[in-house]
Amino acid sequence: MPSPVTPHTDIRTTGWIARLPPSIRPYALLARLDRPVGTWLLFLPGAWGILLPDAGGAIPPGERLRLLALFGIGSIVMRSAGCVVNDMWDRDIDRQVARTAGRPLASGALRMRHAAFFLVALLFAGLLILLQLNPLTQLLGASSLILVGLYPLAKRYTWWPQLVMGFTFGFGAPMGYAAVTDRCDLAQAALYLATILWQLGFDTIYGFQDMDDDARIGVKSTSRLMAGQARAFTGLCYGAAGCALLGAGALAHTGPWFYPVALLCVGILLKQAASVNPGDPALCLAQFRANRNIGLGIMLACVAGQAG
Repeated sequence: MPSPVTPHTDIRTTGWIARLPPSIRPYALLARLDRPVGTWLLFLPGAWGILLPDAGGAIPPGERLRLLALFGIGSIVMRSAGCVVNDMWDRDIDRQVARTAGRPLASGALRMRHAAFFLVALLFAGLLILLQLNPLTQLLGASSLILVGLYPLAKRYTWWPQLVMGFTFGFGAPMGYAAVTDRCDLAQAALYLATILWQLGFDTIYGFQDMDDDARIGVKSTSRLMAGQARAFTGLCYGAAGCALLGAGALAHTGPWFYPVALLCVGILLKQAASVNPGDPALCLAQFRANRNIGLGIMLACVAGQAG
């Protein structure tokens, strides 16, 4: 007798999550602590912004490390907050999608009041971290909350929610840059553009997992819109992101070793785009997760630029 088919889901209830007290476990799942790749993808653009610019020796030794630590902790907190907001908006939709039906609010493991209290605690922690940064970065960080609140609505009103996600998750890039330079300039804008396009590409791949359910319940997505041109579209996103990244390096006067490492990462992205298959959810999830290592490679390119 064949075994029953397990619905596709990326929720992980095993490992260290399973060892948490039952009362805490739903909050960890609500914050997506079982899947740290999202935290990495929020942190890495901020790390690029911190490491890319040549500050001409104006930054005290260890300051970039301090900023990386603050952005790392902040990424955990704010990614968790963003997931809570997303699930509060989407709980009715999540119940109808196989990949998300087990989320705590959709499944009833937590109620809205629990999520609201948790969100307030996360936002307070985020505020404490933000206050450790310069006033310009504080202003940028506060303004990013608008995007965090609006992103879950995008799929209801536009075919481009993945683009809105890019603006939201990529906001760490201009924040990290401002935290180091205390200014806004063209290099910062080019880095933000590169981040938005990179995230548009990999989140479109991620969204291919849900296309059947999204079509059934009427949820719009860039993944559904571009499913027939998946490889061309993701290749265009990654190629344009690479051009913007190289432009950011030039405008920021980074060292020459930045370019070969960055080009290698862009090549890996283009290779990923060439093998995208919207009909293979497991492959789409694996390719999405691979972007953490690619992002780490770009971070290494920024370090190499400082060394050069």
